[in-house]
Amino acid sequence: MTRALILGGTSDANVLAAEIARAGFDAVYSYGGRTRAPAGQPLPIRIGGFGGVNGLADYIRQERITHVIDATHPFAAEMSRNAVAACAETQTPLIALERAPWAKVPGDHWIEVADIAAAVAALPKTPARVFLAIGRQHIAPFSEKPQHTYTLRFVDPPEGDLPFEADVIVSRGPFTLQSELEMLRSRNIGWIVARNSGGDGARAKIDAGRALGLPVVTIARPQLPERHRVESVAEVMAWLGHRACLGA
Repeated sequence: MTRALILGGTSDANVLAAEIARAGFDAVYSYGGRTRAPAGQPLPIRIGGFGGVNGLADYIRQERITHVIDATHPFAAEMSRNAVAACAETQTPLIALERAPWAKVPGDHWIEVADIAAAVAALPKTPARVFLAIGRQHIAPFSEKPQHTYTLRFVDPPEGDLPFEADVIVSRGPFTLQSELEMLRSRNIGWIVARNSGGDGARAKIDAGRALGLPVVTIARPQLPERHRVESVAEVMAWLGHRACLGA
């Protein structure tokens, strides 16, 4: 009897959850807990951390999980590493649903960097208007360059004070190319800083930056342990043993 655990929080995970529910599989959808008002799901929801590798392994055993699907954000490195270790410990099959990263094309003004610190260093010394599309947990290092005017966008209103004054947009994606163009133009944005998340849900800002000829500082994904990885919901469903999914 299949009982799947979805480590979710992405638009891809939401599509997967709907397909799993439609197929009639027993499954639990787990949120990491960063979003205060997560989108509704057709599956039972669990919110919060597991307590590291041991906690996740205990949960897998106690809940009799037979399959784990890591559909977390490509930058949720700690959760992904914990999933690899916990599944190895419990001998539970693991698959990662991970979208392909965005690719640079001729004409792009990308500055590709390895991490947040390098992204801060990549910004100019002269004042600029910068859109930080990196999530609220990672903005503090940018206070090292206070000469810039920063625009931030969060799913939830920030709790407490920010490390610097900023123009804060509270909005949930996905966003369209037209809306991103309007946002960048209305704020006279000159630079974009974004993690290379890949996929279509957050791509519009990259396309908008490309259309406007803006420099885009792209932060590379963290290195993760080797694991079975696919890019489509259909592949995950086939892995679970469901053949007639998404018209495939």
